[in-house]
Amino acid sequence: MKKKFNVDKHILMPKHAKLGDKQKEKLLQDYNISLKELPRILSTDSAIQALDAKAGDVIKITRKSMTAGEAAFYRVVVDV
Repeated sequence: MKKKFNVDKHILMPKHAKLGDKQKEKLLQDYNISLKELPRILSTDSAIQALDAKAGDVIKITRKSMTAGEAAFYRVVVDV
């Protein structure tokens, strides 16, 4: 039997986290944007499968950066 591969545990995969409702509203207010203005990520993306994300949720992606240490990117979940 083949062992299932967890993509979220891979060393090259940046950390993905689903924002709560209050965090999402604060993000939109701080940047003065709407959900339509955020970059999109598909609900079928393997990186967010374990997060149980639905359309309209916001995902925070934390990547390592040589200049900033860590850099945060935000994506809104959309259906196919």
